Amino acid sequence: VSFMQARVIFLACMTLFIAAGCSSFDRDWKQAASQQFEGMEGRWIGRWHSDYNQHNGVLRCLLMKKEDSTYFTRFHAKYKWGLLTISYPYDMEMTITQNGAKYKFTGEADLGKLAGGVYQYDGAGTTNRIDINYRADKDHGTFKLERPEDSE
Repeated sequence: VSFMQARVIFLACMTLFIAAGCSSFDRDWKQAASQQFEGMEGRWIGRWHSDYNQHNGVLRCLLMKKEDSTYFTRFHAKYKWGLLTISYPYDMEMTITQNGAKYKFTGEADLGKLAGGVYQYDGAGTTNRIDINYRADKDHGTFKLERPEDSE
């Protein structure tokens, strides 16, 4: 098997794997549109941007409170690679603390070696906007999120 064939096989397998995660995220995203949430919980949409290599794309997020300041966070990022649009869903726990109308975010997720390894997150926001910085050994950048319009 040539390098090019191996690469095509790998990309096909990754596409199938990621598609399964995307369909569950899309289902949960649509379901969350009709639910009522408090504070930071619920749906968020915006963009991610890598300051390291200038890659960027659409980013959606679902935040669900687990207990105290721990939130289950589901991200769904899109990335253009040539003619392909790659979707990348991943889940993590974040600590979100409130001080008046402001919230602080911290978290860490291991996205695997191919996606850059361990990412650390910190940021701030309100119930209408979130700004998160991320960093890993070979990448760093920002997430900018807002509440979606009802139709998104």
